[in-house]
Amino acid sequence: MSSPSSLAPASPVPVPAGAEPPPAPEHWRSDLAGLRAELDRIDDALHDLLRRRADVVAHVAATKPSGTSALRPGREAAIVRRLLARHTGPLPAQAIVRIWRELLAATTTMQGPFSIAVCEPGPGAAFTQAAREQFGALTPLRAHGSATQAIADVSAGRAAVAVLPLPTDTEPPREAWWTWLLHKDDPRIYVVGRLPFWSRRAEGASNAPAFVAAAVAPDPSGADRSLIGLELDRDMSRARLATALATADFVLDGTVPGSGAIPGGVILRRDPDAPVAQALVEVAGYVADDDARLARLAAALRPPVVLGAYAVPIEGTRP
Repeated sequence: MSSPSSLAPASPVPVPAGAEPPPAPEHWRSDLAGLRAELDRIDDALHDLLRRRADVVAHVAATKPSGTSALRPGREAAIVRRLLARHTGPLPAQAIVRIWRELLAATTTMQGPFSIAVCEPGPGAAFTQAAREQFGALTPLRAHGSATQAIADVSAGRAAVAVLPLPTDTEPPREAWWTWLLHKDDPRIYVVGRLPFWSRRAEGASNAPAFVAAAVAPDPSGADRSLIGLELDRDMSRARLATALATADFVLDGTVPGSGAIPGGVILRRDPDAPVAQALVEVAGYVADDDARLARLAAALRPPVVLGAYAVPIEGTRP
């Protein structure tokens, strides 16, 4: 979804109950001291609203059953999309994304310990930067050289999420981390997000494409893609698999270049020592474990495994 491209005048900001209405722009003092005083008044009002929001978050946390995760990536994506849809005025749209990502990270941390494990397979810190952009500049973070270590942190409860490189067709078996999720170990790990969420990249911003994995099931955002893992006969072709998916009423995603995380929507592995082929498919929409279409995938040798889902990134049309 794109944010508005025109710089329309900003809508009036609602005044909190009991607060004094702000002066209209035509009544602002024209001197610098007066304008700075108006900015201070606005900052105080924003701070009051932030404290009020934090109080509501605390009440939400208190009403949840014990042990419920505070991580709701689908709802967070829906919040940011809704705000961008109503955004007008000269404040850059990407600033709305950044402000709310920090705010959402802070309020998630309010509800319990939250840290990040990042797979940083090469030089530089592109994946670490992507993680910071999504989960907050000051959130505790540990970088690892392999996806195995990052996922192990999540499995052991040392981290809430793992940031992992996108799978490819050519990666060696030890780096194909998505194949480990097929076993549905305890705790079960799902893909719950994709980075970067704001897909228009400014100069110097990380463009490292990554998935976010966590020991919680993904929640729908209203515009999602899902990942399904399959075990197949070794002679299964991409064409036959695509036909089987279509017969089961799944729509392969990634068929348009750049539209999906997985080019063509399918990764098909035939590892030399494996008796079966393994496939990772990306489909349109949100797919839950109980989706009736999964049972209609006759090509699968065993029940398909929903490996997760993620909110479709925002394609910003202005900075």
